[in-house]
Parts: sequence; structure tokens; C-alpha cells
Amino acid sequence: MNIMQDTLHHFSERIRAATQHATPLRLRGGGSKDFLGQTLQGEVLDTRAYTGILSYEPSELVITACAGTPLAEIEAALAEKGQCFPFEPPHFAPGATLGGMVAAGLSGPARASVGSVRDFVLGARLINGNGEHLTFGGQVMKNVAGYDVSRLLAGSWGQLGLLTEVSLKVLPVAPGEATLMCAGVSQAQALSLINRWGGQPLPLNASAWVHDTTAQPAQDYLFVRLRGAIAAVEAAVTRMSAEVQSLGAVVTRMDNAQASRDWQASGEHTLDFFKSAPGSDHCLWRLSVAQTAPVLDLPYAQYIEWHGAQRWLWAPASDAQRLRDVAQQAGGHATLFRTSSAHGDADKAVGVFTPLNAVQQRIQDELKKQFDPAGIFNRGRA
Repeated sequence: MNIMQDTLHHFSERIRAATQHATPLRLRGGGSKDFLGQTLQGEVLDTRAYTGILSYEPSELVITACAGTPLAEIEAALAEKGQCFPFEPPHFAPGATLGGMVAAGLSGPARASVGSVRDFVLGARLINGNGEHLTFGGQVMKNVAGYDVSRLLAGSWGQLGLLTEVSLKVLPVAPGEATLMCAGVSQAQALSLINRWGGQPLPLNASAWVHDTTAQPAQDYLFVRLRGAIAAVEAAVTRMSAEVQSLGAVVTRMDNAQASRDWQASGEHTLDFFKSAPGSDHCLWRLSVAQTAPVLDLPYAQYIEWHGAQRWLWAPASDAQRLRDVAQQAGGHATLFRTSSAHGDADKAVGVFTPLNAVQQRIQDELKKQFDPAGIFNRGRA
């Protein structure tokens, strides 16, 4: 424990010195998400020295761990007890950490059904720009009162402080699961189906639609994952299969092991869609829109997740304004997720994140000042 306290003391002293000299610090865990963000500035402060599971109560569905703990280590501990992070956080590379998971705030295929990282954060500790070690929330929901700062840290990209510890709610692995592969369902049909299903008492957990050009011939596919009680899943399989077949599509129930690998590949961006850009100047864009948004008027192939709310596509950075206008009209925003192989970071000149309006920007700036008066943490990341 003395070693852990020494590590925290070292972190605090380094942050105080950086604040005193206005030296930027780049808070970093495993670096698995270094590709995302506007710029990476400052001296690296590596969080991985502060590692380990501090407490885990399977019966209480709560785990608390140091921010530098490898995410894989935590997920393995949960799996031993038949539990999981239901929001399926992506790693993107070996070495992803718990702190990075929370700071990035990214979730996997089930996000639209179960919630995001933020929804499972119960409490957190962080060191602010003055070197003070602060505690927010706790290990149960009733400890969350007033401003829910612990959840505010999810998706903050380390710009409010150095996360040291996080408590999260976990859930048991669902007893029943099935994935339906529906061939011959157009994008418009898929959006109509999943929005209709979303309003019904069905154990709908994840969905994805893609026009698969690797198939011979090319084919439209809708994938739907069901999770919950075994009886509910089986009843839904029968009902939903009949509805899809009435459209003239072919429905196949996938082997669960293969489906699990495919859903993981979807979240980790190792599917063929994500691995090969159509052109060397094409960037990977993430459009977050309303679930009920119709087919978007864009000339680019898309991979659609989250029951229609998340749409991925490859397009040049030069088309940024058009993409953002279309996303805004659909009730959302567009993010430049990965740069092109031809231009690299030069693509980021169009802005990685959609600019905030004046009111939102002022609120964000004032919030940062409260936690980080000297502006040393992950300067320019978001």
C-alpha cells in the first residue's frame, strides 16, 4: 500500500509542478486511443504505475479499481464470476486501461440497449490541477447527489484531471442469446424494422446493417442480437424471423461463438468495413444521429449500429462540412474518427469534433477552469 501511496504522491507533485510552470501534461494509460482527438500535447504522465483491483463484490455488482489497471485484467476477473461490462467497451489495441475506458467514454454494440460507460460509473477519484486528490460519488447509486461529477468524467478525455480510481456497476452475463443474420434487407427496411422492434417488449440488444461488397454477389445484411431470459429470446427469434421473412429476406440463426467474435470485431473495428478505406484520402467518420433518422443523403457506403443511431462511413476530410450539415439535420453530429493514410494528421485541420455552440463552449471552458486552472491536462485533445 505504501508503494501505491507513493505513486499517488508522485502524481500530485508532478501535477503541482506542471501547474506552477504552466507545463502541459499528456495523461496516458495504454495509449490504445491515441489516434482519436485533435492534438496530443505535453509531457506524458503514464497512469499504469497505479494499478490493481481495489475491491470487487460480485453479489453487489460493483467493482472498484485503479485507473491504470489493464481493462483485460478487469474483464477477466468479471468473467470468472459470470459478470461483465454490458456496454462492451472497445480496447482498439492491447494495453487499454480502465482510466482510458472512462476518459474516452466509448461503448460497443450494445450501447443503445444497455447504456454507455457513463451510465455505469458510480464513483471516481481524481487529482485536479492543484494536485488535490478529490472523491466523487461512491459505490452505490444513493451516494450520487448534487452534480454527478463522476459521470461527467466519462468522455472528458482527461481534460478535467487525472483519474486515479473508478467504481462501476457490472451486470451478470445474460442466460439467453441469439444473433439473426438477415440477408436481403435494404437499409431503409432495416431502419424501419429496428425502430419498430425498439418500441416493443423484445430483448433487442444490438443491431448492425451493412452492404457487404465481399459477398458474391454483394448483399445487404441486417444483424440483430437478442439477450435476456432464454424463453424471451427464443420467442423473439420466432417472431422476428417471421417478420423479416415476410419481406422476402433470408434469415439465419448464427452460431453463438461465431456471432460473439463478429460482434467483438464490430466494436474493435476489425471487420472488413473498418480495415480497408475505399481511397487513400478517405477518413473514417462517425455520425451520431437520432435513432429514428432516415437513410442519409450521402454517396458513401455505411455501417449502421445502435439501432440506427450510429453510422460509420469513409469519406475525405474535405467533405467535413457536408457530413456535419447532414448529421445536424438528422439530430446529431459528426466526428472524424481516423485520419486517412494519404494525409494523416493533416486531415484534422477540418476539426475532429463538431464545434460546440457559443453557450456550450462557454460552459465547457468554465468547467475546465474549475478543475484545471492552468489548462495543463491534455491540452487541445478535444
